Amino acid sequence: MEQWSIEIQKEYFKFSAAHFLIFPDGSAERLHGHNYRVFCELDGSLSEHGLVMDFKVVKPVVRELVDRLDEHFLLPAEHPGIQWGERDDGVLELRYKDAYYAMPREDVVVLPINNSSSENLASWLGRELRRELEQRFPDVTIRGVRLAVEETSGQRGVYRYTADDEA
Repeated sequence: MEQWSIEIQKEYFKFSAAHFLIFPDGSAERLHGHNYRVFCELDGSLSEHGLVMDFKVVKPVVRELVDRLDEHFLLPAEHPGIQWGERDDGVLELRYKDAYYAMPREDVVVLPINNSSSENLASWLGRELRRELEQRFPDVTIRGVRLAVEETSGQRGVYRYTADDEA
């Protein structure tokens, strides 16, 4: 079976964000940040023009997604131990065990994940990328997505999707 894909890793596929990771024993890291880098690969059919997808239409979509996260605190809203809410004055309050944080709501991205690991960030970005590409380019069939989020050099969380997963 023949297969085709495109791989994209651009210097500007990056975002800086604050987070803390919660470990299996319930302990948590201190609030800190990373300069994340994103890498993606898309598998699909080869078009009559010899393309899986045009690089120049994919790159802006990836850039839009990383820009949504850039310079924000990443809140894993589905973690059962995190309690959070927004005050009337626009301040988001977050509690985890004895830790308390208060920050402007516009500085926070609330994500539907249970922890702000690079694996979960890769999953969220990969699913959003697939959804955006399918919505914007319905004539393109994406058979697979591989998206990696690197939090430090040589350390990446990876998400993979293949259309066979849905069969």
